[in-house]
Amino acid sequence: MELISFGSVFLEIVFGHLNQLPEPGEEIFTDAFAFSCGGALTPAVAASRAGANAGLATLLGDDLGSRLAIEHSQREGVDLSNAQRVDGPITGISAVLNFNGDRAFISHMPPAPTGVVPPVEHWQETLRRVRPAWCYVHPNHPQIVGLLEAARALGTRVALDVNVGEISDFGEGVVRCARLADVFLPNEEELRRLTRTEDLRKAIGLASSWCPWLVVKRGSAGAIAVDHGQATDVTDGLKDVVVKDRTGAGDAFAGAMIGTIAKGASLVEAVVAGNTAGSEAVARLGAAGILSLSGIGGMC
Repeated sequence: MELISFGSVFLEIVFGHLNQLPEPGEEIFTDAFAFSCGGALTPAVAASRAGANAGLATLLGDDLGSRLAIEHSQREGVDLSNAQRVDGPITGISAVLNFNGDRAFISHMPPAPTGVVPPVEHWQETLRRVRPAWCYVHPNHPQIVGLLEAARALGTRVALDVNVGEISDFGEGVVRCARLADVFLPNEEELRRLTRTEDLRKAIGLASSWCPWLVVKRGSAGAIAVDHGQATDVTDGLKDVVVKDRTGAGDAFAGAMIGTIAKGASLVEAVVAGNTAGSEAVARLGAAGILSLSGIGGMC
């Protein structure tokens, strides 16, 4: 296995461009709408599309989100043999509202059923059993440090992504995790918040000392790839697209990048592939694009 993505899967209920969010009591209609799925599945799909043998370690139940994720994984060649299967609803649900060139989320995460192996324990067992070349993970739990220590001991390389919420909740823990990673993948805003400096170059100088590779995602401006302190601006691979929804673009970038590295590419070559995957992601509604409900558990 060249990559295992660790994390939760989300059912996405995506609304296209709105001029504004509704006020209390208001109703707004939009022509663009999609059912989709995202979360930890997105980087696994992107890595698979890059030619890597990619898998997903997550919780899957019998809810609509799980069924969409399973069908999408089968279609995209993502290995689900390391997913825990449970009865009942388990995937997160996110309503995605696109407006003013960005998006807002309203999300719900169901509680795990009694008796389910806690996620980080399950991921550690998966690492020991499968020993993938790479793992992809977010620092969203205090025990992630132990997971990354286990990965290093086993020789599994770590791709660490992050979001603003994780920086707020686990700030010092994020830095500890970055020091255990092989590549750290913040975007510009996340890096500035984490390093507490508005000067991007100073922020890069600090964060690049934490791990061998730092890749700063910059959306339509590409990315900055830092290899042992040497920074390269990478704009190749970007596509001129109409932006529909930014959801999952960073995850798609990361998965394509790691999948390309796993096939023997250099860091800069892999970032070019990440730029392409990120561009393609923003051109579709939802992280996975519009998914049909036809044939999903009798739904249509």
